[in-house]
Amino acid sequence: MSNNPVRRTDPLDDFFRGFFVRPVDFGAPSQSTGVAEAPQMRVDVKENAEGYEVHAELPGMKKEDIHVHIDGPVVSITAERKQEKEVKDGEKVLRTERYFGKVSRSFQLGQEIDEARASAKFNDGVLELALPKKAEAQAKRLTIE
Repeated sequence: MSNNPVRRTDPLDDFFRGFFVRPVDFGAPSQSTGVAEAPQMRVDVKENAEGYEVHAELPGMKKEDIHVHIDGPVVSITAERKQEKEVKDGEKVLRTERYFGKVSRSFQLGQEIDEARASAKFNDGVLELALPKKAEAQAKRLTIE
């Protein structure tokens, strides 16, 4: 008998080995290609007495590529990036890369949003939403005649 232990591996272990080796910073241009990877969105939501404040990080996005939809208490943010890069050496095309990516987040808040008073700003890759709460309907007591 040999002193070397025999290591048995599952074929799936070998297949997936190396897939999740390094983290990828989505949204930043890859150093090797200069083309941005899949976009990402980090969202912070704060509540106060008047409403909600939402900060969504969308690095590398343009404000015209961002869409916000409000339906009662549900807020949906969608952003889409389209980017192309072509590297030429004289008239000879060495490499052409295209990237099309879309990211979206939807979340439900504790109270309906007053869409008429809601506002959005986009500055330095951060989307800021001011979402005032809709006044709750007061229950009405009927007088019985």
